[in-house]
Amino acid sequence: MGDRNTMTAAISRISTRPTGARALGIALTVAILGLTLTTAYVHLGLGGLLFTLNGLGYAGLAAIYVLGASAPHPLIAVFGWAPRVALAGYAALTIAAWAVQGPYFDLAYFTKAVEATLIALVIVDIHRVYGSVPAMVRTAFASILGAASRT
Repeated sequence: MGDRNTMTAAISRISTRPTGARALGIALTVAILGLTLTTAYVHLGLGGLLFTLNGLGYAGLAAIYVLGASAPHPLIAVFGWAPRVALAGYAALTIAAWAVQGPYFDLAYFTKAVEATLIALVIVDIHRVYGSVPAMVRTAFASILGAASRT
């Protein structure tokens, strides 16, 4: 029963935001989308299979992030944490892979700054929606366990 209450609270928290909070959410989503598409564009423009796949990954995550942030469907609201975690994790993995492998040139440093800013804004968005990272983790576990118990 506690899992269901957690999911219901997550849905109602997302759907009953005051106007100021909604405007902040829209601004954060637009900023995150812009940074994600910026790094996707850079990677797609570099050529090569690895860069192209990285750019396509960012483009796909941008679409999923917007869907997760804006779709009012209850199922999407319950799993709204997933695109946030995926995007922040993907950006962190991209930075780590670049640190190990390179190439180290000016555009790469710019892109890593964009990706670091992207991670920071996703964390701000997590705090806005869930109150804290641990609260988001609890919501994620509740949604996963709740989905598993329904099957």
